Amino acid sequence: MTKDVIALTERMPDTVSMLAGLLSGGPDLQVRTLGDGAVVQLCNAEGRPLVSIEAPMLLQVPGEAARLLGPDAEPASGTAWWIEARAATSVPQAEELAGAFAARLTMMLGGTIWPPDVPGTTDPAHPVDTSGITAVPAPAAAQPAVDMLTPRTAIVLQDRPVVPMTSWLSEALRAALESDRGLQIVTPGHCRISPALRSVLDAPTRWVVQDERCGYYDGTSGAVLRWEDGAFVPDRDESGETPVAESFADLRPTDERRLIVSFRTVHAPEADLVLGGALETVWRKLTGAPPAGWSTAEPVNVPWSRRQLTDLAYERAPRPTWTAVVGHPDRPAFATLRVIRTPKGVEEDVTLTLGYGPGEEVPLAELPALADELVTRYGLASLVCQLREAGRDLSVPPRLELPPVPVGFALGSEEVREVGRAHASRTPLREAPVRLGPASRPGYYYGLGDGEGPEGWEAMKTLMHYLRSGGEDFAGAAG
Repeated sequence: MTKDVIALTERMPDTVSMLAGLLSGGPDLQVRTLGDGAVVQLCNAEGRPLVSIEAPMLLQVPGEAARLLGPDAEPASGTAWWIEARAATSVPQAEELAGAFAARLTMMLGGTIWPPDVPGTTDPAHPVDTSGITAVPAPAAAQPAVDMLTPRTAIVLQDRPVVPMTSWLSEALRAALESDRGLQIVTPGHCRISPALRSVLDAPTRWVVQDERCGYYDGTSGAVLRWEDGAFVPDRDESGETPVAESFADLRPTDERRLIVSFRTVHAPEADLVLGGALETVWRKLTGAPPAGWSTAEPVNVPWSRRQLTDLAYERAPRPTWTAVVGHPDRPAFATLRVIRTPKGVEEDVTLTLGYGPGEEVPLAELPALADELVTRYGLASLVCQLREAGRDLSVPPRLELPPVPVGFALGSEEVREVGRAHASRTPLREAPVRLGPASRPGYYYGLGDGEGPEGWEAMKTLMHYLRSGGEDFAGAAG
């Protein structure tokens, strides 16, 4: 499995401490940089990589270390410098070298190491013996996150409590797709993945889970997998069907819930446009506070700033901008926000998920007022609210969870115009819709139930069929 080591230091790494860490393998190792200095690699005499080290990242968002690595990793001050080292999986000494690098940093700067029992940390003052080390050549396209590359796929091995959408994985995914390959992330059965990583898992990208009983299975669908022609593919039984792994089918009831709010807003591309307002409004209404931080990868390390988010999207336009957004540790909340230019203007696609434990009330009564503000102030196109039985911590396990049940749906003013106002205001649902926004250009919110039974799906199906019969241009309004 992967040999990742993370140093969480109390003080900022400087030239002296980084040099001391890089000398943890003695003076005979070579040092080179990738990505304009974003990655430093320790290499053997032949120039083959042993350890790849990402540039230090100031973790300014409280709770991120605990969310991804466990409560013991959370720095006492709430902030820390996150320095991630990835050891070559084919070299036994590489993990010890990565551990010694992290130990030297924390010895000089204070802090902790994850995992705490990694080899190489007991005597950081003495260099690791790297004599005679051999290593495989660097991965194609110099991707330090890739453990195996085939003509069909890039394989990444991971073993963390929660596998996040790191900058390593983001770059590996980009390189794989550009080379017409899939990215397949292989983990043991005890690992979970973050909602950010789950949001990008779409063919040919796959989460592959090792399993004692069936070998391998897909962590999101449960399909049993086999290795064939350089990739993990669905296995077939004698009837041609793909079986579901028994480990995946282990459904575990829980009293915890997740509220999922997905919506799309459209703005005119004006010079003074500031993005993120709709997401912040929803976040405040449902949690009582704004988001805590945002970033283009995990861990989320930048305090929430609509201005900075807008500047980044402006710099990247017309390319889309994808970001992850997190809340404060006392109220689990996570969102993905995608900004894209379309013929209609500047669109923001948001999926916000909030976790609730036993006894915590899910604020379903707030949803109509929330939709009203989105229509009135932020150009709401459509909104879907769903409730599901799943863990409060929002991480995704490699096993079956009950699907979310729709509890509410909303259309913005422009979508109501396309459907027809009279048609949109009268539906076959038992509950009359709630008018949103100005009377001259209204939107509508449709209640679909309390999410505690399958009735929500039937109501959603009935509503979609009815609305689509009212306007030829409505086909994409619920996307």
